[in-house]
Formats: sequence, structure tokens, C-alpha cells
Amino acid sequence: MVDDAKLHQFIGQMLSDLGGAASIALVRIGDSLGLYKAMHEHGPMTVAELAATTQVHERYLREWLSHQAASNYLAYDPATGKFSLPPEQAMVFGIEDSPVFMPGAFGLMASMLDNQAKVEPAFRTGAGVAWGDQAGCLFCAVARFFRPGYVNNIVANWLPALDGVVAKLERGAKVADVGCGHGVSIVLMARAFPNSEFVGYDFHPSSVEQAERHARDHGVGGNSRFEVATAKNYPDKDFDLVAFFDCLHDMGDPIGAAAHVRQSLKPDGTWMIVEPAAGDRLEDNLNPIGRLFYAGSTMICVPTSLAQEVGLALGAQAGEARLREVITAGGFRQVRRATETPFNMILEARP
Repeated sequence: MVDDAKLHQFIGQMLSDLGGAASIALVRIGDSLGLYKAMHEHGPMTVAELAATTQVHERYLREWLSHQAASNYLAYDPATGKFSLPPEQAMVFGIEDSPVFMPGAFGLMASMLDNQAKVEPAFRTGAGVAWGDQAGCLFCAVARFFRPGYVNNIVANWLPALDGVVAKLERGAKVADVGCGHGVSIVLMARAFPNSEFVGYDFHPSSVEQAERHARDHGVGGNSRFEVATAKNYPDKDFDLVAFFDCLHDMGDPIGAAAHVRQSLKPDGTWMIVEPAAGDRLEDNLNPIGRLFYAGSTMICVPTSLAQEVGLALGAQAGEARLREVITAGGFRQVRRATETPFNMILEARP
């Protein structure tokens, strides 16, 4: 028998979910046209004032602003007819280096929707969808999605949590960033530790090209370089540090990757593995963060892994216990959780 109160509560959740889904395109438009940044810089404005400032059509803008106010993304003052971006919302929409800057997440949601046509048939066949075949500019969206966390944590929190690694980096260390994508993590580390040498590896050629451009644009071309290579065949050895940022679970053969990392490290080297935060049981992950990560895992991570050899398909919510099994199967004897954020766990592995 249907419980009317529960039904009404669930309908309320559905309306909220649909409102969020409907907001994806509008947030991306506001980000692309600089509307949030203009409001952050100039303060409260009428529709006409914002239209003049950003050179957009006033009629479209009025509807966009109304949606944003209804979403609580902007504030509206009926006495003055002005819209504003409150400081808390500015952290999410207007300040790129904020730890909670989220337009990249909206881009990632759009990429996942575009991916439906490729992933849905795979549900019947069990086939994978290769990383390079994913729909839309997934690679751009992923880089922008992870950037705020990397900017605010890699140098300030994650590297210092590793035993003795920062001292090595300051003196001059050899570092590999495997699965480097567009090179955001390499740029941050290379800029912070100019005495060290950084090599970024990725199996996606166009991402490597973007990483090279990114490094040049940020002035770290002198102590960083990039190569097309997989996690099981990158060529160099004697690394002081190997870093995997949010990529081990995407690999078809993560145990093989772990074994390759083990033989590429110096005897006293360190492997840093950054993975999405997850408990070891499904019931531990039935929360808003788990909801997002399971969606990404279904539409991106599992298809990517299944398209590769072995196709272990750990998924984005593998959990620490399963990750430890993979790491130790690759030949590492010491594994510890060095630190964590609400979104990530940072594991340190040593031979």
C-alpha cells in the first residue's frame, strides 16, 4: 500500500533532482559567458546592468537570472530589482582557485549524459568504451573537475603527508605522474619544487599534447616533460616518487600497473595513490558523494577499464581494502592511508 507521506517526500526529491539536472546547461552557460565572474567582480546588478557589462542579450539574461535566483545560486532583491552572487555561492561559481569551485563538475555531468549512447549498448554486451572514444570533451571536463582539489591539496596537504617526500622534492627528486591527463598536477608540483624533475605519462595522445601546452603556458617546461605511455610500459626507472591521481581504478590491469610502479621506483621510493573516498561496503557509500561517484563509475570508469586488457573494473568506489589488495598484489609490502579529504583518500605505498 502506498504511503502518501513517503510518496510526497519522494516527489519532492525528484523535483529537486530534476531541478539540478535542468541547471546543468544554465550553469555551463553562465560560466562560459563570464556571468558569475562579472557578478563577483561588480556586485549587485540589474538585468540591464549585467547585460551591458557582459555584452549578452538582455531578454535571455533575464530568464537565466530568474532561474539562478529560483535555484538559490543567486540572490534577488525585489526592492532594487538587482541580482547578486553571495560570497558562499561565489566560492562555488566565481572563484576558480576555491576548493569548492564546481563548474567543472557540471561539465562532467554533461559529458556523462553525452556518453549514454555509447555506454547503454555496453550494458547488454559487457564491452568497454575506450577512454579515447568517450563522448564530448570529457578530458577537458575531468581536468577542470579535479583542478580545485589539486590546487588546494597536492602541495599543501597531500605531499607533506608522505614520509620524507617533501624533503626529497626540495633537494631534487625524480617524479612520475602516471595518468597525468592535461597535466594540472604536474604543473602544480613542478612549480612548487623547481629542483625536481617531473615526467607525466598518459595513454591518451591528445591529453599529452594539452599537458605539454599547459606546462609551457605556466612556465614549468624546464623541469617537466610528457610522454604517451601506459601505466604498465612507461620507460623510465629510479623514481623517488610515482603519483597516480584519480586513475588507478580506471585501469584495466591495476595489479600489473602496481607491479610496474614497484620495479620503476628506487629502493626507498614512494608510490602515492589518490583515489575517490569510499568505504569498503556498499552501505558505507549510500550518501551524496557516493551517489555522484557511482554515477561517474557507471558512465566513465567501468567502461574505460573494461575496454583495456584484463578489465578488472575496480570502479570509482572500490574502497581502501580492495585497493590494498591490488597494491600488495603488485609487490608492495607497506600501505597506509596518509591523509584524506571528504572526496579523496591518499594512500602511501612502499616496497
